[in-house]
Amino acid sequence: MTSLDRRSVLRAAASAAAAGALATGCDPHRDEDTGAVPSPGPRPSGAAHVPPAPVRAARPPTRAPGLPVQIEHGPRTGKAVALTFHGAGDPKLATALLAEAERAGARVTVLAVGTWLDAQPAMARRILDGGHELGNHTLHHRNIDALPAAEAYAEITGCADRLRRLTGTIGSWFRPSQTRRATDLVAGLARKAGYPHVLSYDVDSLDANDPGAPAVQRTVLDSVGPGSVVSLHLGHAGTVAALPPILDGLRRRGLRAVTTTELVT
Repeated sequence: MTSLDRRSVLRAAASAAAAGALATGCDPHRDEDTGAVPSPGPRPSGAAHVPPAPVRAARPPTRAPGLPVQIEHGPRTGKAVALTFHGAGDPKLATALLAEAERAGARVTVLAVGTWLDAQPAMARRILDGGHELGNHTLHHRNIDALPAAEAYAEITGCADRLRRLTGTIGSWFRPSQTRRATDLVAGLARKAGYPHVLSYDVDSLDANDPGAPAVQRTVLDSVGPGSVVSLHLGHAGTVAALPPILDGLRRRGLRAVTTTELVT
């Protein structure tokens, strides 16, 4: 991407954010736009089904001995932070955001919604090929803490199954949907599904409400510190526009953005 193209993407992202014309994020009071598309209907008679090509293998679930089941942050004595992204929304915005991270030498953690992976299977490859980390943010992005055990478990394993088909593993982390922390029940169900830890966070960017890039930048940089796990969202233009100044602000403080596994292990 040329400098002109990059500026055009960021200007378009900022304009769209200001217009508020984007998918919503982890707001428990709003429906989730997972990027799903309508079914194209039955294939013509005799048409062959071509499954998506498998992507490079993802990391298996991370084990961090000595850390709690629910991880909110990493070591406070280091020089790293983890930028973690709810995985849903417009794949063009997601791709632009990943490119901005890579341009700055940053690596991020994406917790994907299962139905988004159904609609955008190529994004799994894009995330992993960029050196980033991929995990589970439930199948449908329902309020998982409010669900009966069987339904909550199906939300976890449904997304895990999609990750396994696309990447060979169930992903590095599980993050519960529409909540900052999992109940003991949900944490136990995640462990049963193969995830030793539940990934929470200590900094909420509030970007899902589309407050605009300057507000997202301010919220993150006012709260972040060594070891922080920051909650952000793909699919929001304001977040794309805010990422370069956020990464620059981290660099000025001597901090670098790494995957969550690198942060805690």
